[in-house]
Amino acid sequence: MNPLHLAARHGPYVLVSGLAAGLLLPGLAAPMRPLLPPLVMLLLFLTLLRMQPGAIVGSLVDLRKVAGTITAFQLVLPLSVVGIGIACGWTGSPVFLALLVMAAAPSISGSPNMCLMMGYSAEPAMRLVVVGTAVLPLTALPIFWLMPELGDLRAVLMTALRLFLTITIAILAAVILRRTMLRQPSKSTLLNVEGAATITLSVFVVGLMPSLSATALVDPRVALFWIAFACLINFGAQVVSFQFTRTRMPGAEATAVSLIAGNRNIAIFFVALPPEVTAPIMVFIGAYQIPMYLTPLIMRRLYQTASATS
Repeated sequence: MNPLHLAARHGPYVLVSGLAAGLLLPGLAAPMRPLLPPLVMLLLFLTLLRMQPGAIVGSLVDLRKVAGTITAFQLVLPLSVVGIGIACGWTGSPVFLALLVMAAAPSISGSPNMCLMMGYSAEPAMRLVVVGTAVLPLTALPIFWLMPELGDLRAVLMTALRLFLTITIAILAAVILRRTMLRQPSKSTLLNVEGAATITLSVFVVGLMPSLSATALVDPRVALFWIAFACLINFGAQVVSFQFTRTRMPGAEATAVSLIAGNRNIAIFFVALPPEVTAPIMVFIGAYQIPMYLTPLIMRRLYQTASATS
């Protein structure tokens, strides 16, 4: 059987294999790191190829819903975290900082592909990725103003700009190809594209896991703590969001919003954080990949209930 078709049909297990490789083979991380930016573009491009060009941006109603979701996720939520942290005196805690960078970050680039794995269209998630990344310079300003210890805002803005340009180029390339060579792609072609995107996503994680592997070898208890914390906030945010959206939105939108509630592109902030801040929470990046890559496998049954209620 076509290996790309197999990857498409067994996407969650392909992601788990990539996660295992990242944990067990930390030596692969160094040669993988230079490939991470092009892998992001490739993943976006392949996911976009499955979409109808006119459905990527959506209608004005779609964009209003997206704007409301982004405001809640990237502005209201992190400002609430900051307020609680300041009131309780937790702002110097590594756990608080990890929670804050997660709350303030936009969606991961792989969220549309994960929605496809769970049987939903990728368009709602892609809109949240594009808009959330585009407005990050605006939503991050008040957070960095209130929390100057987070470091250099300009570094975050430049990273966000590069990611947004990457998304824009991927969209343009995918739309051009869909309007020329792939106007009516066959089911087999779409499966090939989905399988290639799944494999790309599983390879991507290998470059993000070495900090967790290194910590586990030195102090397993610390590694286990960060894994438990990452799973709690990731899966917890998804469950809470899904309970709120499942009866208020169609299944595809409820799944996209809930998935993104827990799966954020936290790495976008680590270019700005000073070394004294990043040192105790670098392991969080590796630990956070575990619930992220397990989401299609663990959360799929929950999200499939949305199709029954929509």
